[in-house]
Amino acid sequence: MSVSISNCFSDLLCQEDSSGVLSGESPGCSSDLDSPACVEESIAVFIKDERHFVPDYDCLSRFQSPSLDAAARLDSVAWILKVQVYYGFQPLTAYLSVNYLDRFLCSRRLPQTNGWPLQLLSVACLSLAAKMEEPLVPALLDLQVEGAKYIFEPRTICRMELLVLRVLDWRLRSVTPFNFIAFFACKLDPSGDFMGFLISRATEIIISNIREVIFLEYWPSCIAAAALLCAANEVPNLSVVNPEHAESWCSGLRKENIIGCYRLMQEIVLDSCRIKSPQILPQFRVTVRTRMRSSDLSPYSSSSSSSSSSPNKRRKLNQSLWVGDDKDNPEE
Repeated sequence: MSVSISNCFSDLLCQEDSSGVLSGESPGCSSDLDSPACVEESIAVFIKDERHFVPDYDCLSRFQSPSLDAAARLDSVAWILKVQVYYGFQPLTAYLSVNYLDRFLCSRRLPQTNGWPLQLLSVACLSLAAKMEEPLVPALLDLQVEGAKYIFEPRTICRMELLVLRVLDWRLRSVTPFNFIAFFACKLDPSGDFMGFLISRATEIIISNIREVIFLEYWPSCIAAAALLCAANEVPNLSVVNPEHAESWCSGLRKENIIGCYRLMQEIVLDSCRIKSPQILPQFRVTVRTRMRSSDLSPYSSSSSSSSSSPNKRRKLNQSLWVGDDKDNPEE
């Protein structure tokens, strides 16, 4: 059964008039959002505008220099992903959070490249992204979970949110790879047999790769195309797809960039598979089972382990810091 591109993409479109106010019709393509021409035009607009929602061209080189701390960024992104899983946020929420974080860091210098300023920025970016995409947003205090090193007052976070909005020029509705995934998936699999898997797997690859600062070099459309090509490698019927053909999916894509991003993703995906799937010898499993004793199931063993972990829990609580508004606030 064939699936049309318009059916894959119609639910992602938003009708606006020339002034940006929601209206009943879109100026370029009447009221029929199922029109393939309308879908193609929307993708062309995303391609044209995506350059305005990515960090500056020299951002990658700055992360590779002392001016920005790539390791501190990695910690911030890891924390954002933990909170995303904790609350069940959409993948787009996590991606937008990191997008705001990177755009801010490449436009404004923090008092220090790690520590509480970066943590405060991470909380503010995640809060703004959640407000943009999530139907239910936790309170600002409740958002600071999953090993947050510092705890900030809500009004301190709100001030940081305003600073982020000013630095980003209030442009939070970013163009992301998720604007292209459904459209590219239809191009890659016109029959629609593997559509669900391709979109789901490509989303996983994109989210896992936002930790890597090297992907700041590529634009959202290129990342979406490369992620779908990586996902297609896991489908026998689609594994023969040539990455060079992705350039024909829409105008504005560059073959060299797609191939470079695709190869980089392939390396990271293969490395993560090796880490997640260590080889375990069957003899070892048998040996472990034969050494199990009834005493190992004793309630004393569980109580001792819980008591030994309690000092660590107390230590984590003692290490948390409450940052008030009367000091250590972000610059106005």
